[in-house]
Amino acid sequence: MTNCFPIQRFDHLEFYVGNARQAALFYSLAFGFTNTAYRGLETGERKTASYVMEQGEVRLVLSSGLSPNHPISKSALQHGDGIAIIALEVPNAATAYRESIARGAVGAIPPTEEDDEYGIIRYAAIHLYGDILLKFVECSNYTGVFAPGFQPRCSAKGKGVGLTNIDHIVGNVELGAMERWANFFSDTMGFELLVHFDDQTISTEYSALMSKVMQDRTGKIKLPINEPAQGKRKSQIEEYLEYNHGPGIQHVACATSNIIETVSQLRASGVEFLNIPTTYYENLEERVGKIDQPLEQLAERGILVDRDQDGYLLQIFTQPVEDRPTLFFEVIERHGSQGFGEGNFKALFEAIEREQARRGNL
Repeated sequence: MTNCFPIQRFDHLEFYVGNARQAALFYSLAFGFTNTAYRGLETGERKTASYVMEQGEVRLVLSSGLSPNHPISKSALQHGDGIAIIALEVPNAATAYRESIARGAVGAIPPTEEDDEYGIIRYAAIHLYGDILLKFVECSNYTGVFAPGFQPRCSAKGKGVGLTNIDHIVGNVELGAMERWANFFSDTMGFELLVHFDDQTISTEYSALMSKVMQDRTGKIKLPINEPAQGKRKSQIEEYLEYNHGPGIQHVACATSNIIETVSQLRASGVEFLNIPTTYYENLEERVGKIDQPLEQLAERGILVDRDQDGYLLQIFTQPVEDRPTLFFEVIERHGSQGFGEGNFKALFEAIEREQARRGNL
């Protein structure tokens, strides 16, 4: 399967939003992204407006429909602002599409070609869980700013906060669907199961969930899948499914090489994070071993620490970035560990439940 269409990287994530201009300003001022390209009425596009936002190797495309009947407008109305497309760069988009369809994927966009004076882009897409699309992008023969129809922006460069690349993208699905979608990634694209967390691993007094982490065979693309488990009260996954009106992308983890500095800049820009009790940091080094970062600075910022056989990682989670309790972001710094912070699950989920209780949704 890997030989059929080797995946080179995350190309971009496309958000469907109610107001792309305002969303672009938010991701610039709060998260430090730079608006590098634009397509809209001023460029001759009559149906949508899109802003390309970049930082390191992380690229977001923020799109709005310009009429209430446009599919993007309908998506934003149903799901709220959120990620609608995961785009992966591949050597041959048509081959990736054909091979995945032959193995059971459902086509969404057939192989398509667009060109301008800067070259050719080819793409195709298949359906994932909920209304999410997985897009295959072939762009090695294109030298423009993003894609045909987009024009470069001369807006001020975002200050940047040190985000370097997308580490993983987590999806939430309904009860009983996790296994089916894990098999989907395995069957259609040759992904492998990296780790499985059951409801005993990820649980608190009130709620639980289950998760399977699927990755391509290079380890570059990690797509964990969560589903709710039985508990005394409503789990965070059930809350997400209720307000998102179905399955979708729960959070995006972005890597940094200096999480203390990144989080400091994000907090200064107004980004809010989950609150971690100070008791978490008592005897922390006895639990996770010696780390290079000052513990008092981690505690001051609410950064979590976990260790496995390969090393340790540092991570922190934002509050939802929409009014709906749906999409949020993770910032992660890895020092050998390729895990997902299993040792932090209990503290993290209790923090999320405190926020659910504040919203009246626990």
